[in-house]
Amino acid sequence: MPTYPGMACSASAAAAIQAVVQVRAHGPGRVNLIGEHTDYNGGLALPFAVAPGVTVTAEGSAGDHFEVQAHDLDERDTFAVPERVSGWRAFPRGVVAELREAGHALPFARLAIDSDLPQGSGLSSSAALSTALCLALLGVGGEEAGDRIELARLCSRVENEWVGAHTGLLDQLAALASQEGHALLIDFDRLKLTHVPLDLRGFTLATLDSGGSHDNAASGYNERRDECALACELLGIPSLSQAGAADAGRLPEPLGRRVLHVLSENQRVREAVAALGRGDLEEVGRLLDGSHESLRDCYEVSTPEVERAVEAMKDAGAAGARVMGAGFGGSVLGLFPPGVDPPAAAEPVEPGPAARLL
Repeated sequence: MPTYPGMACSASAAAAIQAVVQVRAHGPGRVNLIGEHTDYNGGLALPFAVAPGVTVTAEGSAGDHFEVQAHDLDERDTFAVPERVSGWRAFPRGVVAELREAGHALPFARLAIDSDLPQGSGLSSSAALSTALCLALLGVGGEEAGDRIELARLCSRVENEWVGAHTGLLDQLAALASQEGHALLIDFDRLKLTHVPLDLRGFTLATLDSGGSHDNAASGYNERRDECALACELLGIPSLSQAGAADAGRLPEPLGRRVLHVLSENQRVREAVAALGRGDLEEVGRLLDGSHESLRDCYEVSTPEVERAVEAMKDAGAAGARVMGAGFGGSVLGLFPPGVDPPAAAEPVEPGPAARLL
């Protein structure tokens, strides 16, 4: 059987376990204000962390295996060597494997997972889980998170290589690098992060679950990524954000429409940052509408359930509304003027703090 650092409980590891009896870590969900399907295309996005998320409680163990209990699912897992499996169990196994691969000597531990974030709703329960697991496992071993961009890359590898969802870095960076009261402007070409004050001036942001649950690994998400990679290959460029508008006409459909979405969505992110800077929330609403139209018509990630949810937001008086996250179901985001209430089933959201030890 392969051996890894931390598989044997040495005297120093046992002492560390006794010193750190219990660690609790919270990974937040995220809302992406604007900039969808741009992260893996070298573009721009403007997400923020929200209060609901996933909390992982970790206790060091003198045993020879990891024990994991997912309370919201009422399911368990036990493993010593993290072999590949499907479903939620892939997350703790993948996090353990990737942390060890990165040189962290993890002690064996008992993990308990609790969530108040709906799965499949487009609020990135997956990134919330992976970031909380990382911080809890590092914490029970007496380590700090360190470079959070590198930790985001590690969490992305867990989703890519262990879970089977070819996600970019948007969700993980939003969970790990957000700042309360701010949106996080991410330039994925340069991997530059900028905190942008999110002063809503009496407006309300709210999400509404469309009722169409999605699974990134099983949906058309991976197909969209493959289409973008093919478009880059045909155009001879490293990312679609480096394409020009004329390049869309050189490609067969639907690849041309995918290019048009990425280019126009990047521009909408720039305009949204400028609108927030001057306090023009009505313009932000119009940009949300434009984003939805592009995601529906050019990127084709909407569904009938999503369209009904967007219509419900607009009928309630939203200044703008759009499909959020990977699409193919999940939640929609609406921006409501002062004095206008979101639909009763909608959940108001505000920018909260990043993943952290509790």
